[in-house]
Amino acid sequence: MAPRRGLFITLEGGEGVGKSTQQGLLLKRLRQEGIKALGSREPGSTPLGVELRAVLMDLGGEVPCQEAELLLYLADRAQHVRQVLLPALETGAVMVCDRFADSSEVYQGRVRGLGWRRVRDLNHWVCGGLWPDLTLVLDLDPDLGLRRVHQRQGDLGLAPDRLESEGLAFHQAVRQGFLEQAAAEPGRVKVVPAARPPERVAQDIWALVEPLVAAWREGRG
Repeated sequence: MAPRRGLFITLEGGEGVGKSTQQGLLLKRLRQEGIKALGSREPGSTPLGVELRAVLMDLGGEVPCQEAELLLYLADRAQHVRQVLLPALETGAVMVCDRFADSSEVYQGRVRGLGWRRVRDLNHWVCGGLWPDLTLVLDLDPDLGLRRVHQRQGDLGLAPDRLESEGLAFHQAVRQGFLEQAAAEPGRVKVVPAARPPERVAQDIWALVEPLVAAWREGRG
């Protein structure tokens, strides 16, 4: 008998909200529960995606226009879905992804002004029917998030990337965009306050993930 399709969980939010940290903590908790759990990120989870990420994040390179920026993210997503996500989900794994379609709908659709509905249509086209079972938006004051980013990058001896270098007004609009996404789809998109210690945030995330996992294990998901 073929394994039941896995669960697809995405982590979203602005810069410096702790997505990578929470992805690691959630994967650890899922594995402790005896679940095959894998992580990925956008952009950059395939060889093509690595090259696209370099183009998209490079502060010193050519700045893509809004439409080109969106299409580069969509190209990464199309490859990610077919090369990584669908094969893993077909084995029954739970996939936890750092950014997915909602990021494009917020950054390019809502904030860059291309229209989230238009971006949603393109997302459905490139995703081929795949959509998150649960999306967790980590919500944080952008000023604090950017301070976290600059401290982290400074500790690593790195400069902020192209998106991290946008002004505070841009990041405030991103935060509002994610809150609007959550308000429009409260069944799928859940907001998690992210200013508290990582362990507390992880507890809140697990409280949202656990019922989904339980239903999936029982065949109700």
